[in-house]
Amino acid sequence: MSNSERLVPARFHVLAEASPGALSRLLQPLAKRDLVPDGLQARRDGDVLRVEIRLDAMPAAMVHLVAGNLSQVVGVLELRHGETEALRAA
Repeated sequence: MSNSERLVPARFHVLAEASPGALSRLLQPLAKRDLVPDGLQARRDGDVLRVEIRLDAMPAAMVHLVAGNLSQVVGVLELRHGETEALRAA
């Protein structure tokens, strides 16, 4: 990562089918980019998982790439994402 690359806080809110491999599949798009979440919260709600993945500082250019990868994960039903501050304002 270059020194001039802008880092932003980001959150990904995912609604996915509850399955044994769901969480590991959701972390794969981060792992392949050498990103480690600062926070991960998952809750089963019947047949679905509600997952929040938080990164305090990730390269701004990667936010949409990771979101695109997350939305393509098998079993993902819904994805919301954005910089943390933008989500609070919504």
